Amino acid sequence: VIELVQSGGGSVRAGGSLTLSCTASGDTYNSYCMGWYRQVPGKARDLLAREENDGRTTRRTTYAESAGGRFTVSKDDLKNSLSLHMRDLEPEDTAMHYCEARGVWPWGCDAFQYWGQGSQVTVSS
Repeated sequence: VIELVQSGGGSVRAGGSLTLSCTASGDTYNSYCMGWYRQVPGKARDLLAREENDGRTTRRTTYAESAGGRFTVSKDDLKNSLSLHMRDLEPEDTAMHYCEARGVWPWGCDAFQYWGQGSQVTVSS
């Protein structure tokens, strides 16, 4: 089991910036592949950024087109935390944001996702 605790979020005016953070913990894995998604009511949860790991040295972060170069992630491996840095926010970015994590096996990231509790981001015009 992986436990995820999110922090950050809130309300901001258009053009502003916010950072969300997420910390993973648990007894099963030594490290985690992590990512960020967002969801608006009535729609599916959409990917923002997600890292992959081959279990050895190759690590890659994929960004969704919706991230638009405005969103970046940073990882602190010692703390097992992943932060989402958002800038130039638009009202269309208003959504509940979720952190996810998958355990890392010697061959790479597990497929099963664990989810954080969600952080609301509201952008006003």
